[in-house]
Amino acid sequence: MKILIDADACPGVVKEILYKVSHRLNLKLIFVANQYMKFPSTSLISSVIVKAGPDEADNHIVEIMESGDLIITEDIPLADRVVKKGGTIITPRGKLLTENNISQKLAVRNLMNDLRNEGIMTGGPKSFGNKEKQLFANALDKFLTKALRK
Repeated sequence: MKILIDADACPGVVKEILYKVSHRLNLKLIFVANQYMKFPSTSLISSVIVKAGPDEADNHIVEIMESGDLIITEDIPLADRVVKKGGTIITPRGKLLTENNISQKLAVRNLMNDLRNEGIMTGGPKSFGNKEKQLFANALDKFLTKALRK
């Protein structure tokens, strides 16, 4: 199993947690972004820079992932594609997305997108704080504990 990260929108504190987990559990991390980002120099951590454009990072993640991989992203359409290919998603806010709940999440995302486009609903997600950091750390720990036992 490897962990792929949709890195452009991933909060720094989530990346820090992932660096520590990678080192502690000897897990490979692959950060995918459309711009250069600095990462710790280790054989377990790599990055891929894709060309700028909508869904370029998403397409690359889906292309290189394998069934059983863990993907870190907040992007629900990407999550849907990953789940259909046998991967699991944990959002930076600690939500586990699987084949059991991805259809519902995608439907809600599409509805909210339509409401925003019509001007009925405005605003974005709440700010990222300590609560979200802890939810992510807990979800990651729970998933890895279960996955690595297999």
